[in-house]
Amino acid sequence: MPEPSEALDATHSPSGAPGSAEAAVTPPGPPVPEPGTRRPVTARATLAGAVVSLLLIAAIVLGSRMLRDFDSALLPYAVATVFLAFGVAYRYTVWVSAPGARRLFRKGFGSFFSAENFRRAPTALPKMIATYLGFQKFLGARSRGRWVAHQLIFWGCILAALITFPLTWGWFTFTSDSGSGPGYEMRIWGIKVLGFNALNIVGWLMFHGLDIAAVLVIPGATYFLWRRMKDRGAITGQRFAYDLLPLICLIVISVTGLLLTFSSIFLHGGGYEFLAILHMVSVVFTLIYIPFGKFFHIVQRPAAVGMQLFKYTARQDEQVFACKRCGEPVDTTPYVENLRGTMQDLKLDFNAFVEYCPRCKRVLRGNAYLTHVKKGYK
Repeated sequence: MPEPSEALDATHSPSGAPGSAEAAVTPPGPPVPEPGTRRPVTARATLAGAVVSLLLIAAIVLGSRMLRDFDSALLPYAVATVFLAFGVAYRYTVWVSAPGARRLFRKGFGSFFSAENFRRAPTALPKMIATYLGFQKFLGARSRGRWVAHQLIFWGCILAALITFPLTWGWFTFTSDSGSGPGYEMRIWGIKVLGFNALNIVGWLMFHGLDIAAVLVIPGATYFLWRRMKDRGAITGQRFAYDLLPLICLIVISVTGLLLTFSSIFLHGGGYEFLAILHMVSVVFTLIYIPFGKFFHIVQRPAAVGMQLFKYTARQDEQVFACKRCGEPVDTTPYVENLRGTMQDLKLDFNAFVEYCPRCKRVLRGNAYLTHVKKGYK
């Protein structure tokens, strides 16, 4: 395999020719899919979405004891979760059909579920799940403010999902022998798991868990929304539907949820019906939107954790790949080989660049520019 600079020399030709230096210096875009390849992927994705949706419907029916514990008032939310399941399965299937994502998926989950990796480093996977998925320490290296805001959104959404989804599906129920409390029982699939008094701290936390989640989400989402309105770097590449709309949806859901509590406690139910409809519409829209917006990275992230484990185990074996130009460590050898294989799958003819550190890549590209592109203007 020739070095990148040699490859650029070989492709030099008069400006405008197919092998011109401009084409060599500027990496080509991803190849256009061959005709007829899109339809099988769409068919597989549709089938996967349908299967997952049917499984969720079956789980709702069985988990609610043949709909005996299912609250019909929550039907729109339950229908939205079915659409969410379909969208996630559809988008995930399309995603893993791409060469790069397919390699990430195989290597990531192969390391994730590897018995050998668990025997060699039994604490590595739990530690990476906690630091990479739970506390996202990699964000702290970029900005402490972004890390705090992301943590608020993350844990607020996790808390809301753990409460909302089981209640929506009829898996959780709260019952009272007297019909009005204060003694309540929490049941999961009809089985009593906890009894509590609605007037003590445990009862307050039980009935205000979604309010706590909203209080966490609002400052985090507001911070990111403010940053995208003020930060020049964020403004340059942002898109309304992809970057701003998810944050607006989170804020609307959280604010309307808090207003429902405010209405029931301080206004004796004034405006409750309107707020309930507004809250329901915002939640349903967001659930359906998740698979096709920025929040889809939540579903993708576990594969990235597996890839981190893949790199970690290679480092334990001291499989470090050194830059071919300066000798500085680039990454682990298996990771570099995997990246090169991905670029070959995509038919990218500059895959030799993965064997160089970032600094040497810039030097090689600069030398190619000075040798070929700038030379043509003399």
